[in-house]
Amino acid sequence: MKIKTIWLVTLVALFSVVSVCAESKSRKELAEMAVSADSARSFEAIKDLRTMGKDGLDALFQTYSAEIAKFSATGEGGEDWKRIAFALDSVAAQKDAYASNLFWFTDLEEAKREAGKSNKPILSLRLLGNLNEEFSCANSRFFRALLYSNSEISKFLRENYVLHWKSVRPAPKVTIDFGDGRKIERTLTGNSIHYILNKNGEIIDALPGLYNPTAFLKYLTSAKEFKTIDGLPSPQKETALLRYRRARFNEIIGKRNQSVAAAKVTLTEPKDSTAAPDVAVRAATKMITETSILTGISDDFSRFEPQINLDDWKKLSKIYAGATKFDDASVAFIKRQNAKTGLTGAQFTSLLTNLENYVALDTTRNDFLFHTKLYEWLNQQRAKPLELESFNSRVYAELFKTPDSDKWLGLYNTDVYTALDGNGIVK
Repeated sequence: MKIKTIWLVTLVALFSVVSVCAESKSRKELAEMAVSADSARSFEAIKDLRTMGKDGLDALFQTYSAEIAKFSATGEGGEDWKRIAFALDSVAAQKDAYASNLFWFTDLEEAKREAGKSNKPILSLRLLGNLNEEFSCANSRFFRALLYSNSEISKFLRENYVLHWKSVRPAPKVTIDFGDGRKIERTLTGNSIHYILNKNGEIIDALPGLYNPTAFLKYLTSAKEFKTIDGLPSPQKETALLRYRRARFNEIIGKRNQSVAAAKVTLTEPKDSTAAPDVAVRAATKMITETSILTGISDDFSRFEPQINLDDWKKLSKIYAGATKFDDASVAFIKRQNAKTGLTGAQFTSLLTNLENYVALDTTRNDFLFHTKLYEWLNQQRAKPLELESFNSRVYAELFKTPDSDKWLGLYNTDVYTALDGNGIVK
């Protein structure tokens, strides 16, 4: 009887090994088929790999690790590399996936199911255009170059978050034709926002626009640690959420006030500004209930913005955002993208410095003007639970000033004459 049991255990173990080997071989075969010059075979393999989720993307990274390392080091690649890059981007659902190794869901319900299985929060990106396309909105392109390519951030996201993105609308694109064969293509306007959701899709935090790597990772880390509330009863969970947002709100306000004082920037309201509550956190008396303390978030720093010039914003950003630096992986990514532009070493250094200053400025403005307002909206008392899509519509309409009702995204005005037939509208 004992011998029979040992034999059965041995057989089970043997079948397990064979099964794993067969599965591994199957993934490798799919990875090889995914870069086939036969588009039909490639399409089917890519579809199967994407169905596997992160495992499918891992199969591509394992199979083409040498090619990925070579391109990352040199930026050089021929037709074979183009097919590899296309497969990577298609399975990951992200442009330049070779630099991030991140798998993105494009269906929130699928992301929630994965979050439930892995017990991880969700990072849900809303953007103009699509994340797997070159010409998505500017913010999302910077995310790919400066945040998702960052070694520490990409590792943290892989290990701690389920990723999802959804396009709000197409990104408007313009082509400048110089008439001699030279053209410049750019996108116009558009903003993006990262929502940090618990595994059930409820909003924990919302990060508007572009942040430097340090700030982005800080918010990701604090929200991820906060996921421990998922097992609490609903009322306790809501109170914990209110407390969390209030603490983050107070942190921004306190650091903002210190930055304003240290930079010696004078905050002046425009003469036509309406009365607004004081930006300082308001004291609570014993007569105020805990709920009203937690939800009593109110801030309107934007009333000062028309009177703050660019030099003052730069002073504030140096103190608030600190030294904004990109890691070696992100700098290498930027170099690869600019390899064919003919930049000298000095010109690239200047470009990088300007970019660091720009991102520090964006980090500061996003927290001062938008993030505090989002905490205010998220902590408002409401009769029914907050719905993500409705909240996102409000963000784009009231915060980003690009409501669904404006199909031109503010780029066309009926009271402006251009001396062009049809006022320049093609269709």
